[in-house]
Amino acid sequence: MASAAVIKKAFTLPPTVRTLSSGVPAASLLNLHARAAAHGEHHDSHAAGPRSDAPSAFASSLKLSSQGLVQNTFASPKPTGPVQQRFLSTSAVRREAPQVPDFSNYEAESPARNRGVAYAMIGAMGVLSASVAKSTVTEFLATMSASADVLALAKAEVELASIPEGKNVIIKWRGKPVFIRHRTQDEIDEARSTDWKTLRDPESDEARAKKPEWLVMLGVCTHLGCVPIGEAGDYGGWFCPCHGSHYDISGRIRKGPAPLNLEVPQYDFNEAEGKLVIG
Repeated sequence: MASAAVIKKAFTLPPTVRTLSSGVPAASLLNLHARAAAHGEHHDSHAAGPRSDAPSAFASSLKLSSQGLVQNTFASPKPTGPVQQRFLSTSAVRREAPQVPDFSNYEAESPARNRGVAYAMIGAMGVLSASVAKSTVTEFLATMSASADVLALAKAEVELASIPEGKNVIIKWRGKPVFIRHRTQDEIDEARSTDWKTLRDPESDEARAKKPEWLVMLGVCTHLGCVPIGEAGDYGGWFCPCHGSHYDISGRIRKGPAPLNLEVPQYDFNEAEGKLVIG
């Protein structure tokens, strides 16, 4: 009985398809150039077939399958000109212009109406911004205003009936002494008979006293801030013993280093209650 021997032979064939580092397959042995026209043919005949101006190259592979030996043969014509490799491309479709959505359904009926709506919105935002700014500034200034206890000390009230005629009363207002003099008629006549235009600090008695019988002044010497003594001095008014300043019965400087008269604060009379309100 004859025996059949199977001889296996390995073939090493160059690959026809390879994969680049980017993952794109490349078939370098396949020529995708158009076939050159043969003799008697035209370029517009679109005839198919191998190139007639260059010999073809062949590559084959042999493998053993269940049906026996199977051989695959690939033909790759040699190019006669420059070779251009064509790769697979998975890029998105290129569009020449951006796709803009259609907003025609949201447009105003006319440009004038659209302009009016824009002006109305701008005006409303301006009013709202001004209101917020005003509220912010008002609250900020309110924090800087004086408190209730400070406002209570800003004014001082004195009962006029408690001061007899020809006497002085000293009260404290805003940390300073205040002289209140209930003058007699002789003191009023003396103060108003003086030629005030020739004084160091010219000021009439009428300008210093709202009512002739009541004289209100700050008890602070205008020289160095001392407190003068009442019913003293050469002119029967006030005298500062620190540096020898003499004031008359109207509080005007008459002698000594003081440059100005005694200051008259802001005050008013409450006729209904008979009080003097300072401040």
